[in-house]
Amino acid sequence: MRVVIPDELKIRFRYPARALGITGGVLMLVSILLPWAYAPEALDDMTFYGAPSPLQLFFAVLPLLLILLLAIPLVGKQRLGKGAKVVAWNTTAKTASIMSLIVVAVAVAAIAIGLGGLVNVDPGGWLALVGGIMAVAATLFLPDSPEPTLYRVKSPKWLQILGIVVLMALLLFGAAYILGFEDADDFLMFAAFVVGMVMVLRQFGVFGWLGIAAAANNRILVLSAFVVAFAFPFTQNGSDANMSVASQVLIFAATALGLNIVVGLVGLLDLGYIAFLGAGAFTAAVLSESAFATIKWSPPFIVTVLIAGTVASLLGLLIGAPTLRVSGDYLAIVTLAFGEIFRITMNNLDGNDGPNLTNGSNGIPGIPDLNLFGFDFGKAHVILGIDIGRFANYYWLMLVVIALIIVVFTNLNHSRIGRGWVAIREDELAAEAMGVNTFALKLLAFAGGAFLAGVAGSVKAHYDVSVTPDQYVFLESAFLLAAVVLGGMGTVMGVLVGATILKLLPEKLRFFSDYRLLLFGLLMVIMMRFRPEGIVPDERRQLEFHDTDEELAEEVEEELTSHHAHLYPEAGGFVL
Repeated sequence: MRVVIPDELKIRFRYPARALGITGGVLMLVSILLPWAYAPEALDDMTFYGAPSPLQLFFAVLPLLLILLLAIPLVGKQRLGKGAKVVAWNTTAKTASIMSLIVVAVAVAAIAIGLGGLVNVDPGGWLALVGGIMAVAATLFLPDSPEPTLYRVKSPKWLQILGIVVLMALLLFGAAYILGFEDADDFLMFAAFVVGMVMVLRQFGVFGWLGIAAAANNRILVLSAFVVAFAFPFTQNGSDANMSVASQVLIFAATALGLNIVVGLVGLLDLGYIAFLGAGAFTAAVLSESAFATIKWSPPFIVTVLIAGTVASLLGLLIGAPTLRVSGDYLAIVTLAFGEIFRITMNNLDGNDGPNLTNGSNGIPGIPDLNLFGFDFGKAHVILGIDIGRFANYYWLMLVVIALIIVVFTNLNHSRIGRGWVAIREDELAAEAMGVNTFALKLLAFAGGAFLAGVAGSVKAHYDVSVTPDQYVFLESAFLLAAVVLGGMGTVMGVLVGATILKLLPEKLRFFSDYRLLLFGLLMVIMMRFRPEGIVPDERRQLEFHDTDEELAEEVEEELTSHHAHLYPEAGGFVL
């Protein structure tokens, strides 16, 4: 239920509300100097006076921003100049207060659950909770701010590059720090803080400005992103556990990017996509040097990758040729059946019900680690004085695979083929009437997506050391589809974000393992209700889901206009 306060009351009480909000922020800041928990077992030991824990220090950033957002506008519009118009001060303050309260609530709940009751929450925790409630109540009485226009501000190139570098450095630090949490409570509180900061910066307009900067310096963005990703293993001090999670995320993301062609660009609902990943994995397994491999031929891995991708692609053609003339629910049912047929077939290729190709339900174990150009992926290496283990080796390999997939995906998306795919997704009948060979393009998408999944599967086979049919069940297809939908269909960054969330959360929240599917379902319901276009959608998809939102349409148009102005300075504008 949304609280609606008349504009007259907001105008009348705006100054008392601002003072009350600042007071709430001060209380939250003071609270970090007090103990939050009775015993050190809860969170990261919040039991000391005058010595905030790391999580408390991170939390303090939110109320500090809240105080600044409420106090700075008091100097007056004349002194703020253009800053009074380009920043949504009141709306951002409201977001900061809400996110501060959420972080405090997560901390208090974690302390109460971890120590056995609310009685174990010390005065600091209660003071922070009271301050958060005061701040939220106060910011409700602030007049609404116009949408931030920070993205319109023209910035010098060096400032744009600096912004990109700072963003990448924060991503590297955040990823290394959040993977270091072994306790789920610590992970949840830090994750809540990160989400809070993202929401505040987004409302402030920082991400809009960064989007313009990234578009104007795309090559620098891509290069810095891969440099940061490459440097990530050096932050883990040889930790195999964290690098194992990171490697799984990349394998999952590579597969989801292939599915993104089928679902995101063409709009075909494929519920059996995991079969193509399995086809690539089984192909690599039977061509490996495993003692259990049924084909006694082990070509170089580069050849194996091409064969695995080709086999998966042929399967895509095999299932696509007779079925792609149907669409919607019918296609979903056919692909769902294909996924189950693949798993059952792999179980039956055991020498009894069929030729002995996969050893049936036992699969093919003992798959050796890769050895490319003399580099043994199974051995630890010392680079720059840091131990780089087996999982880091596969992480780097998958990083190269991801880079190649992104190049293929991006070029296809901006090619004539990609435009044909989008036309089919929007209106297949209209596309066909305009002369688009819809069947051929859909078949190409099916085969291309399957090829990418087969490539990822060939690496996964060596990473997992064994391949069994039960690894490739419908649930895995559902998670792949969820990664595409959750992150944002048709975008590369969206799929990477979705894959990271769906792989990282189960690893860090193992105490929720019995409720994994419940949480997964709740997450999808919440996303479909509040942001059906995904976390990182493109403008076209965003407008499709909000076609009646005139304000959003104007905002997207303004962003595109501003983007054009940055690429073509002669269009005019003011300079920061």
